[in-house]
Amino acid sequence: MYSNKTKGKKNQAPFGFIILIFAIGFGVFLNSLSDVLPFYWITGLAFGFVLQRSKFCFAAAIRDPYLIGSTILSKSLLISIALTTIGFTAIKYGSYINGETIPGQRLVINISFAIIIGGILFGIGMVLAGGCASGVLMRTGEGFLTQLVALVFFIIGSLWGAHDFQWWNENFISKGFKVFLPDIFGWFGALSVQLFFIGLLYILLDRIELNRTEDLDD
Repeated sequence: MYSNKTKGKKNQAPFGFIILIFAIGFGVFLNSLSDVLPFYWITGLAFGFVLQRSKFCFAAAIRDPYLIGSTILSKSLLISIALTTIGFTAIKYGSYINGETIPGQRLVINISFAIIIGGILFGIGMVLAGGCASGVLMRTGEGFLTQLVALVFFIIGSLWGAHDFQWWNENFISKGFKVFLPDIFGWFGALSVQLFFIGLLYILLDRIELNRTEDLDD
C-alpha cells in the first residue's frame, strides 16, 4: 500500500550558514594575499549562483532547439551576446578614438583548420557530457556524478591541449588569417553587421518555436 504522505524537506539553513561562514572566511584569507583575489572570489560565487538558479547552459542553448524545440535559453544567449557586443564595442571604440591601445586585441586569433576541428570536437563532447564548461561545473556542485566524470576529463583535456598548443600553433593556427570586423566594415558597420546576424538568428528561433507550437496543436 502506497502512502500519499510526502517526505518533509530537510532544513538546509544550517548548511547554508556554514557555507556562508566559509565563503566569508576564505575571502578574508584571500584578501591577506592580494587585494584583487577577493573580487575574483565574490564574482565567481555570484556567477555560480546565477548559473545555478537560472539553469543557464551554453550547450543546452545550442542543443535544445534541435532536440526538443525549446528556444528560451537560445534567445537568452543571443540577447546576452548582443548586449556584450554593444558594451565591448563601446569600450574598444573609446580606446581607439583616444589613441590608446585597444584592449583584447591579442585575443583576436587566426581563423584556421584547428578552430574547425576544435569546434566539432568540443560540440560533440559537450552534448555527450550534457553540458558545457559552466554547465558541468554547475551540475558538479549540485552532486551529479556524471558531470563529475565529465569535469575530470575536461581538466585532463585542457591540460593536454595546453601541453600541445605550441605544436598546433606552429602547424595550423599561425598559418591562418585574422578577421577584425572594424577593419573591414568600420566600427559602426561592424556593430551593425553583428547585431543584424544576431537578429536573424533570433527570428529563426522564433520560427522554430512557432513550428513546434503548431505541431503540438495538431
